Amino acid sequence: MDDIDNKNVDRLFIEDKEIILVGTAHVSKESTELVKRIIESEKPDTVSVELCESRYQSIKQKNRWQETDIMKVIKEKKAFLLLSNLMLASFQKRIAEKLDVQPGQEIVTAIETAEIQKAELHLADRDIRATLSRTWRIMGFGDKMKVLVQLVLSLGDVSDISKEDIEKMKQQDMLESLLAEVGKSLPVLKKILIDERDQYLAQKIKTAPGKRIVAVVGAGHVPGIKKHWNDDIDINALEQIPPKGRLAGMLKWIIPFFICVMIGAGFFFGGSKAGTDMAVYWVAANGIFAGIGAVAAFAHPLTILSAVLAAPLTSLNPMIAAGWVSGIVEAFLRKPRVIDFEHLADDIGSVKGFWKNKVTRILLVVVFTNLGSAAGTFVAIPLMAKVLN
Repeated sequence: MDDIDNKNVDRLFIEDKEIILVGTAHVSKESTELVKRIIESEKPDTVSVELCESRYQSIKQKNRWQETDIMKVIKEKKAFLLLSNLMLASFQKRIAEKLDVQPGQEIVTAIETAEIQKAELHLADRDIRATLSRTWRIMGFGDKMKVLVQLVLSLGDVSDISKEDIEKMKQQDMLESLLAEVGKSLPVLKKILIDERDQYLAQKIKTAPGKRIVAVVGAGHVPGIKKHWNDDIDINALEQIPPKGRLAGMLKWIIPFFICVMIGAGFFFGGSKAGTDMAVYWVAANGIFAGIGAVAAFAHPLTILSAVLAAPLTSLNPMIAAGWVSGIVEAFLRKPRVIDFEHLADDIGSVKGFWKNKVTRILLVVVFTNLGSAAGTFVAIPLMAKVLN
């Protein structure tokens, strides 16, 4: 058929299986039409799609956000991960609206066409939570800040992005496109977001049930899938969350201990005034900067107060973060309503919406308060050191 000659369609073989690999752009009408034609003409036993179970359920259950437990998200330290995911979704959504197409519509079309053709549906991607957790675990504080900057920049205007630019995105995964600049200085980021998923997708696709399989994936993954097609890949190893780095685990205890030692040294060597001044610098810097973070998230006045009061103490406790305290206070004072969850998909389409919606504002409170508290720590240490000089 003519579509098989399309540059975004490949035929791969493994044992007695034939796989028609379709590379798509997640915001392209042409990709959506191509997927439909391929499945209808090939009449495969199985349609394999670039989805994990959680993302599949998010497509099938449109009201999934109403079941989100925001308190649980905060307590499990997943506020930044959820906020990052929503920012990425916002970027994709706004580009899709510009081109009058639903984001990920080619995947939805693949699912619907598979049902019509009585083909078995096969989910081929790694769980998004495992991917993001592996990414987060290997990144240091500075690297996380770089990613945050890229995510914030993605909230900007997309009016200058043309249809041709979107078609070029067929050569990259959406995550890779958005984090391209970060990836230049963080090759390990690309390794987890792209390279590992290439391997995972290759292994899952070639072990899909049936002898004739249509696999629908982002075109940026196609070269990697073909590269690893004949490799023996350990799926379990790619799903594991690496343990926290020993240095990072030690630093969260060493820094509070160091601060306490500094204040103690101030009292011992400089007297009560020096010790008191150092303690005041610590409390003021942490409290003020954490408060600024909460203000930037448009938090409730009592939430801002909780951030100011909690930061000096939580910064000395490795088990608690100021953002968790302020986030829980914000969630209690401005508890998200059902309508907030219902409007979440629309609200993330604009910068204003992130601050307007109570769900995303709580996430912003957590993240910004933590950033403010961290900044306060770095500001306080040199000020305290001067007292000892």
